[in-house]
Order: sequence, then C-alpha cells, then structure tokens
Amino acid sequence: METLDAFDRRFPTEESCRAYLRDSRWPDGVTCPKCGNKEKVHALKSRPFYWLCKNCNNYRFSVISGTIFENTKKPLKLWFRIAYFMLVSKKGMSALQIHRTVFGEDSTSDYHTSWYMCTRLRAAMRNKSWDKLMGDVEVDETGIGGKDKNRHWDKKQHITGMSGKTTVIGAISRKGNVVCQVIENADAKTLSRFVRKAVSDKVDLVATDEHRGYAHLDAMGFQHEMVSHGMGEYVRGNVHTNNIESFWSLLKRGVVGTFHNVSKNYLPLYLAEFSFRFNHRKHPDPFGELLSRC
Repeated sequence: METLDAFDRRFPTEESCRAYLRDSRWPDGVTCPKCGNKEKVHALKSRPFYWLCKNCNNYRFSVISGTIFENTKKPLKLWFRIAYFMLVSKKGMSALQIHRTVFGEDSTSDYHTSWYMCTRLRAAMRNKSWDKLMGDVEVDETGIGGKDKNRHWDKKQHITGMSGKTTVIGAISRKGNVVCQVIENADAKTLSRFVRKAVSDKVDLVATDEHRGYAHLDAMGFQHEMVSHGMGEYVRGNVHTNNIESFWSLLKRGVVGTFHNVSKNYLPLYLAEFSFRFNHRKHPDPFGELLSRC
C-alpha cells in the first residue's frame, strides 16, 4: 500500500473518488446495473456521474448505485480513507480507533457510523466463490473467543469441545491464498466437506494434524499426510501445518489486541477482512481490488 500522503494526493476531491469508482466498476464503459445494457446508457449533463438507461424505461442510476455506498450520506472520500486504514493495518483497526483517527474525539458523528462503514467494507471483502487451492495445502481448525470456564456464571454455556469457543476451519496453499469459515462442529463430515470444497482433487499434498476428522481424506483421493502434535512432532520433511498456524496467530493477535471481542455473528466478516489482507499482501493495488468488489 502507498503512504497516506500519496493516497490523499491520489484522491484530493470527491470528484476524483467518484471518477476512480466509475473506472473500477466499469473499465469497459458505463453499464446499467439493472439490465447490464451498455449501448443505451446516456450520461446526464446536469448531474455528473449520473446516467440514464433507455433500455429500462429511463432508469436513472449513479456511480454508487448497487454498491455498498448506495444511500450513504457520507462522502466517498471518507469511505476511501476508512478502507485505506483497514488495508494498511496488518492486524486490523477497530471501528473505535478509526472513529478517533478520522472524525476526532470532539466530532458530532456517532461511533456507530464508523462501525457501520467498517462492517460494509468487510462484507465487500468476502469471496463470492473460492478458487480451489493447488500445490501443497495445509488444513487446520482453531477456536476463537474466550474459554467457557472464564465466563461470568450467567453467561456460561456448559458445553464441551472447543471450551465454548467458536470453531473456525481454514486451508492455505503454501506461498498462496488462504480460505476459512466458521463451522458448528469439527466432526469428520464437516471437515471433509470443507476440504472437498476448498482443495482441488489434483493437489500435491494435504497436510493436517492428527485430528480424527481428517482420517478419511486418503479414501477421498487426496494425497494426505499428517503430523502428530500430541507426540511432539511438528515437521516431518514437507509435512507440517506451520503456515496455517501462522495465519491463525495473526488472526488471534488481531482479535485480542485490536478488536478485543468479536461475536460469533460477525466473526465471518472479520475472517473475510483478515483473509482479504493476507491474500492481497503482494497485490500491486489491493485498494483497487477492494473497490472493484464494492
């Protein structure tokens, strides 16, 4: 990512932000978001960045129609700056910290405005579909959240398994992308279904720990190897889960140190944020990639 000064010079005005969003959405020319027609779309001279679609009975739309910015009362320049702060912070930036940085302590704007904008941007970071992972892939599951025994007496759930934590499963291609999702149970059926969804059947290696839920991967046709953490084994040649565990460490440090508390309902959005930053860490323009998804 570029520096903040360079970012501000890149988007000095609201018009420059709208022009960038237009070019990101429609690199081949403005297209009607309702019918997908391009030939019968005409620009409104009286209102910049507004168009009229003759194919949809004079349907009028703007550059933010059909995006996460639709119906917003905040300028795009503010949305862009918040997106920038979310992308440059390796472990994320909380909505409260963004509120202090962007609006200031004495601002009349409500904190929930910043939270709403951050949540909208996280939703745009979600992958609508996964490209199956290739090469050497590591699969692992982890627990997010506090332990049930440490909760207040009236908030204890009295359940076993991950000690009351929310279970997340992930897969990472070495030197490649990571995918992860929240799961209800870490049983063999759930784990196998995730592996089949996230990993190509032509993969070179699927490396896991000794969890019994992965025992059927060989029968499913995957080149499966495991390391036994319970026996003190963490690396055996090319077989290890160090990369996915490194991503879990990054995620958990972000949750503990930056956000402090993440509810189960919103955890998928935070997973999308951390995955997007990780997968686009070498992208020449991650901000442009995010805007194209908005």
